[in-house]
Amino acid sequence: MPTTGDDINALIRSLAPPELRELLPPPCLLDMQGAFLEYEEGRRLSLRFPVLPRYRNPMGNMQGGFIVAALDNTLGPLSYLIAPPSVTAILNTQYLRPVGADVPHLVCEARLVERTRNVLHLAAEARTGAGKVVALCQATQQIMQGGPPAR
Repeated sequence: MPTTGDDINALIRSLAPPELRELLPPPCLLDMQGAFLEYEEGRRLSLRFPVLPRYRNPMGNMQGGFIVAALDNTLGPLSYLIAPPSVTAILNTQYLRPVGADVPHLVCEARLVERTRNVLHLAAEARTGAGKVVALCQATQQIMQGGPPAR
């Protein structure tokens, strides 16, 4: 059964060394007001992010950097749940459509594509609340020494 809401945050904190627990979730996730939705162990994680007026460009659309930040703020916790610690080596994003002022929030879902001994291959997508895909993302995470062995 998937883990939801605050239980996901508790799970992430339980994996962290004691000196890092107070730093979780990180300020970048808190600033974007990301809310954990659902975690399927070792497979996928989803979060919801409000589309705030301060994220808009002069044309009224959500600026692409904030879209990719929402995706990265979803990929990071998933990678930590799968193989703490790891770091991003490659992050590629394709934008499919603008996120206008009429979109109240994005739902980002990240999933594990493949895990090797030293690398996580992840994919993510951002959707509007109505389910329209606005961006796709692929990430390669380098697993740091001392992480758990591949399953």
